[in-house]
Amino acid sequence: MDDPACDPEMLARTYARFDLVNAVVSGRRALYRRWIRPRLRAGRRVRLLDVGTGGADLPRRLLRWAASERGSLEVVAIDPDPRAIAYASGLPPVPGLELRQVTTGQLADSGERFDVVVSGHVLHHLAARELGALLADSEQLLAAGGVAVHGDIARSTLALLGFAAGTLPFQGTLLRGSFIRADGLASIRRSHTPAELASAAPPGWRVLRGLPSRLELVWAAP
Repeated sequence: MDDPACDPEMLARTYARFDLVNAVVSGRRALYRRWIRPRLRAGRRVRLLDVGTGGADLPRRLLRWAASERGSLEVVAIDPDPRAIAYASGLPPVPGLELRQVTTGQLADSGERFDVVVSGHVLHHLAARELGALLADSEQLLAAGGVAVHGDIARSTLALLGFAAGTLPFQGTLLRGSFIRADGLASIRRSHTPAELASAAPPGWRVLRGLPSRLELVWAAP
């Protein structure tokens, strides 16, 4: 799906299936419970940046969960790919969600600030220089007391075999006509081990492990 010339119908079906697949593999509920809900329960207005939003399934879920909290959540969801923003913009609007086709560098240059900066399954797509730029931008984009949490897959044989076995029964039904299985397997092969990610990260960033086969690269602003 990174190929600009990929089948647009398959790409749209892939975006449409992300919400269901990510409910199992992305650790998004743990992200909400640990890093977002405590701020909301304190009655705060939380401004969140979702980097590489794709079909925007993550911010939509976060806003749904946040609706019952004391504080308020506002999400800016960004993606440099016009296809992603076009798909997400075509879905029913959600209060508190703003979609933009921009990069983190453009936001940082414009002086934007956020309480929380997140991404899901973005890091393994980045070359070393791009990773460094994302992390530097994340630090610049955080308001005082904010936190950046970039979640990704922990590469392992178990993760690869588990995803392959778990998606095989749905290849001809739920995942038919999408890139979910092929791209998921490729993503696991391209992702980092905990040691590799820790080595690639600048000082001050921490690597946390989670289930299933999850990594979080975390930086807290003073």
